[in-house]
Amino acid sequence: MDNNVKPNIEINGPCTHTPPNELILKWAEERPNDIYLKQIINRKFTTYTFAQVADMALRFANALRELGVNPGDKVAFVSKNCAEWFITDLALMLGDFVSVPIFPTAGSDTIAYCIEHSESKVLIAGKLDDSAPTAEAAAKVDGLITISFPYDSAPQCDHEFTALIQSTEPLTDRVQHYDEKLMSLVYTSGTSGVPKGAMLTYGGFNWSCANLASHIGLRQDDRLFSYLPLAHITERVYIFGSSISAGLETAFPESLDTFIEDVKMQRPTLFISVPRLWTLFQQRIQDKMPQSRLNILLKIPLLNNIVRKKIIDGLGLDQGRVLGCGSAPVSPALLEWYHSIGLNITEAWGMTETFAYSTLNYPFRADKIGSVGNAGPGIELKIASEDQEILVRSQGLFAGYYKNDEATQESFNSEGWLHTGDIGSIDSDGYLTIQGRKKDTFKTAKGKFVAPVPIEKKLVEYARVEMLCLVGLGMPAPILLVVPHEFPDFDKARYQRSAERVLKKMNEQLESHEKIKGVLMIKEPWSIENGILTPTLKIKRHILEKKYHDVGVNWPKDKVVVWEE
Repeated sequence: MDNNVKPNIEINGPCTHTPPNELILKWAEERPNDIYLKQIINRKFTTYTFAQVADMALRFANALRELGVNPGDKVAFVSKNCAEWFITDLALMLGDFVSVPIFPTAGSDTIAYCIEHSESKVLIAGKLDDSAPTAEAAAKVDGLITISFPYDSAPQCDHEFTALIQSTEPLTDRVQHYDEKLMSLVYTSGTSGVPKGAMLTYGGFNWSCANLASHIGLRQDDRLFSYLPLAHITERVYIFGSSISAGLETAFPESLDTFIEDVKMQRPTLFISVPRLWTLFQQRIQDKMPQSRLNILLKIPLLNNIVRKKIIDGLGLDQGRVLGCGSAPVSPALLEWYHSIGLNITEAWGMTETFAYSTLNYPFRADKIGSVGNAGPGIELKIASEDQEILVRSQGLFAGYYKNDEATQESFNSEGWLHTGDIGSIDSDGYLTIQGRKKDTFKTAKGKFVAPVPIEKKLVEYARVEMLCLVGLGMPAPILLVVPHEFPDFDKARYQRSAERVLKKMNEQLESHEKIKGVLMIKEPWSIENGILTPTLKIKRHILEKKYHDVGVNWPKDKVVVWEE
């Protein structure tokens, strides 16, 4: 074995920490009638107890066996978050299958690639905004067994989830997993290139979930709300993993249109979101209450608590004990704003390859806003001296990339440290600050490198924008791409003047080679559907670099702001 590759030797013996398949049976025995899952359908909760979930998972595991799926076979599934997603994940562990979750927003080519690359024997399709890509992908793969969840939005399949469960007896044999055993293939969404299948073991998953649950201090009365894509490792560990580790009640939204009302129905004590959604929540509040008025109200002793309570209640987070933010860079100013209204948001950092568990600002420290926290229990961090890359080492690392030994070898050094691809610094208290991705740094035509992320974070403090991205590879100077936030009574001319002021203020702080040439106001919002955002809402900078390269090279000398036609 190459000594640069992280060992993945299969050995017999039980898992060091109890795996989810054993935990669901434990909760079903100890707390059979306690509610575990709550699916909102037609504005009401459909509930499932621990005993019901265990029974359904065992029946579905046996149904897959009867369909000819053998232990060790790969099973792909694509769906928005729902109770059936949790049940399926548990069933695949109980039946000794390898899960291959796929983002519900993925296109047909990506879905087909994940199925074929993983050699999945089954595709389970569920709650989807658009079922066409999944149906198209399934049609491309010969001999694929297809199963649909009980939602009208699911595509037509060979079999139906509920019917299989109702017609099958529970699985009677009990599988024993071990730490080095492959649990799941998670295809990284990535901001460039073909998705890579990260091999996640039971040991890494169980260790990460157990340490996270212990560090946060999960309580039996905690309530979760699952809505970020479960195909992404953050939701899989922080929500699914926490729910099964501590036996916590978990609810699922009905739709995006009812999202806030759905949160209010559950009133979660633990809630995780991404920067873009936290920003949208803030902008929705500011649309109703201008910041100038909010500032005045928060300074009045008799009113400040009433105002804060009204805002927090309006988001459904009045019971929030731990609030989280991750998956993409977030402006410190946004977290400071939430802190000012009484919501302390813990920023965390991790990646698929670390089971999303590396650092977190918990217990919350307001003076450490701007960092992503310090290392969680069991995590080792260090900064490479030659290029400031962040290196991570722990028991919660992935086992490599499926069918890609070269990428696996490049991921680890000889001492077992994972190359994260992020650059950053660690302060005297051990708190990590991310400067950006190594690959995001670009060189302008002047031959000097620019790190865009710190500049973008600062710009968000100064302006109300939907999204922004600084590009400049091979250009005379960087240009800023902005998706404007169209608040009520949007005044284009006024917005432009504001942008010019912000740019002037920003450029006064930048080195000469970093100064921004101009601002391009983007006409069409960036989305997953038009290929600019990844399924976890990260911006694909390389696509924007390519699309607007000529605009940057030929930027008009007499204009600071240009509106895309």
